[in-house]
Amino acid sequence: MDNNQLIELSAIENGGQSLECNDEHYGSISNLLKPGRGVDMSDGWETRRRREPGFDWVIIKLGDIAPVEKIEIDTAHFKGNFPHQVSIHAACLPQDCNKNLAARSLYWDELLGPQLLQMDKQHFYENALHRIGPVSHVRVNIHPDGGLSRVRFFGYPCRS
Repeated sequence: MDNNQLIELSAIENGGQSLECNDEHYGSISNLLKPGRGVDMSDGWETRRRREPGFDWVIIKLGDIAPVEKIEIDTAHFKGNFPHQVSIHAACLPQDCNKNLAARSLYWDELLGPQLLQMDKQHFYENALHRIGPVSHVRVNIHPDGGLSRVRFFGYPCRS
């Protein structure tokens, strides 16, 4: 892997994995890392309508450790049920450290503060990112609930 080339760290073909979430009511979190844009709402991740305080989230392991340089959040096909906001936390964890991620992720650094989303649109973030250094795992928070078609994290790998 060329360390001078910006790659999609979250891509399945680069080793990205959707690990866990708090709700998979209407769609699988594995859909978030598929290539291309979603073909319809069933090809994304959608949570049930939240009736209690809080927000929904998904944890993704990146295929390589790297500082995140760019993020894409795609709400394709989600028109009346897209999240109001997205925020992202991240951490650099040891290689085989996928236990208790939900609890541990509450203490991860903020990579992207809350950002308003729009329906059926690709959202790109670069300048709004906090420069927290290399990360291996990310937690995408959707406030309060809703659906996402794709999420993508881009960076320059730290190792080959």
